[in-house]
Amino acid sequence: MSRRITSLLATSAAIALAGAANADTVRIGITQNNVGIDSYQTTYERAFIEAADANDDVEVIVLDAGGDVARQISQMQDLIQQQVDAIIIWPTDGQALVPAVRNAHRAGIPVVVTNSNIAEAGLEFIAAFSGPNNIQQGIYSAEMMCEALDGEGQIVQVTGMPGYTTAIERQQGFDDRLAELCPDVVQLDIQPGDWNRERAQRTMETFLTRFDNIDGVYSGDDNMGVGALNAAIDAGRAEGMVFIGATNFAVGYDAMARGEYWGSVYQSPVDDARAALQTALDVLAGEDVPLLNYFDTPKITQDNMDEFDRPVF
Repeated sequence: MSRRITSLLATSAAIALAGAANADTVRIGITQNNVGIDSYQTTYERAFIEAADANDDVEVIVLDAGGDVARQISQMQDLIQQQVDAIIIWPTDGQALVPAVRNAHRAGIPVVVTNSNIAEAGLEFIAAFSGPNNIQQGIYSAEMMCEALDGEGQIVQVTGMPGYTTAIERQQGFDDRLAELCPDVVQLDIQPGDWNRERAQRTMETFLTRFDNIDGVYSGDDNMGVGALNAAIDAGRAEGMVFIGATNFAVGYDAMARGEYWGSVYQSPVDDARAALQTALDVLAGEDVPLLNYFDTPKITQDNMDEFDRPVF
């Protein structure tokens, strides 16, 4: 059976170039959040294409929204018009994409949401969510922060992209668990880093200017966490400051090995991508798929990091 992987730009004309699929193949379209923003998403895309390439019964149309909500909405409509068998979406904005997901549902096309979930109002229109439990990741990070600070201190938080479900959920899990477990840990401020290391570094520089005493920093992923760490190192204030992240990047892993970064949450983009594709295939096969299909993302710290492979991203 023939199978083609088509990587296209986000326009109707470009998608039309994909042509008609072989009748024996399953055609799955994926629209991603922003592949160029960090190495996690780049690795995810590569792993997704490799997983599809290994299955002769699958053709995938791979799209990237470039972080643009309007572009992703257009991509969803294009995939619906292409009458693909299923759509996988990594939402740029969980709330704004609800109407587009509803349109796919009305067209009879099952939608699998990957990595970052759709807003609650859209859950009735999806076949499944595949990815990490981001609220639980925030909880884990709060627990590590409490342990590292012995239950008291002053911290700042660098969040992901505003409006992005993963950012919202990781902050929610962290804030709620921190208040419950360590009421004597005070959050001085919370500002976005937009999943970008340079932006997070600038955010941390502002924190360092405003606050004379910062005991800890929680970042929504290690890419931003290392940006915050770099700002503290440049300012000569990193010594004794606790850095906790989520989604353990290679740079975070290496910083832990140097003793500069305290802990994170281990999450594989390869597992993430393979799980999304398999979930879509299971849905199309008529299998009983849980609505919330989480994969495990354990805590990783300086104490147990030898139990984990260095991340590939």
